[in-house]
Amino acid sequence: AWLPKVAADITDLGGGVVLTLIVTLVVGFLLVQRLWLTALATVLATLTGEWVIELVKGMVLRARPELVPHLVSANGYSFPSGHATASAVCYLTLAALAGQVTPDRAARLYLLVAAVLLVGAIGCSRVYLGVHWPSDVLAGWSFGTLWALGWWTATARARVAIGGER
Repeated sequence: AWLPKVAADITDLGGGVVLTLIVTLVVGFLLVQRLWLTALATVLATLTGEWVIELVKGMVLRARPELVPHLVSANGYSFPSGHATASAVCYLTLAALAGQVTPDRAARLYLLVAAVLLVGAIGCSRVYLGVHWPSDVLAGWSFGTLWALGWWTATARARVAIGGER
């Protein structure tokens, strides 16, 4: 009886309100630390990632599964999973970009493992709650991971081009 509540709480960690709050708080912290490039890349990565998610959903128009009852309400189209994709875009990008400005190897590893576990739990919760097909979540994870890697690479190159963090 407790598992659906836990799954709903975990799925909320990939929702728009929570992700917006986290990105806003992290960007604020980066600005206070004068990590301008990392802050800008974080904002651009998450905003453009969200736009791409909506574009793909609008092109594919896949209906949500009806095989099992939905344990939470879900609106819109199913492919890709917005929660799985947005959480991968957000949390993996945050971990990747923070890793560029974090000198301690153990801290970088911790950030990456925490982000991967969080994104994995969010995606699995979407399938458990009956609102996504597994392929919706796999596509979201794949896109979000590639998006984070792309922004990690672009930011690393920009950092080298401008001679460090600015």
